[in-house]
Amino acid sequence: MNKKFVSIVSLPIAALLLAGCTSSPSPADYDKATADMLKGSFQDRGIAKLDRLVLDEANRECVASDVAGKPIDEKVAKSIEAANMKTVKWPSDGKFLGDWKEGEKIAQSGRGLTWSDQAGSANGGNCYNCHQISKEEISFGTLGPSLYNYGKLRGVTDPNAAASKAIVEYTWGKLYNARAYSACSQMPRAGHKGILDEKQIQHVMALLLDPASPVNK
Repeated sequence: MNKKFVSIVSLPIAALLLAGCTSSPSPADYDKATADMLKGSFQDRGIAKLDRLVLDEANRECVASDVAGKPIDEKVAKSIEAANMKTVKWPSDGKFLGDWKEGEKIAQSGRGLTWSDQAGSANGGNCYNCHQISKEEISFGTLGPSLYNYGKLRGVTDPNAAASKAIVEYTWGKLYNARAYSACSQMPRAGHKGILDEKQIQHVMALLLDPASPVNK
């Protein structure tokens, strides 16, 4: 490991330990030292900017809850969900589903958002990193639930039918900003954070809900 890197990231911790010789550091002191260490360890490069280190309310509250080892306060959770729900943008053309074949390509791809990518270039959804989706894919993550037969299990035989409206809108919202439904969801906020654009979300929606998709066979 680069010695210069070690010395830079160690400075905030060393300062905190020295300060602790006269008084006990508070949790806020540790939080600040950690933030300073992270900030000193990264630099803007290409499209990867330091603003990725900035925590919003959901990040701060969920991290604090995780550190404390207890569930997030219910009122705080509801506030986070309400705030994130306001960010959800519904399809501008009124169409929720695109092409499931394109959706499969997006689900397979984990490309994008690195410093070497060009601004505005298409990203992948990396969906298989956390979910099983189709039976044809033999390699997938298990951090999230299986999505195989997602639409079929929820009775979506016609995504345009009034009976399917609730599940179709929920699925769109979940893809766009998962924290609108679960305050501390670990699912990427694909639409809200600009990971996927509207057309890409429509394609992933088709992968999950189109009866013709292999997901629902």
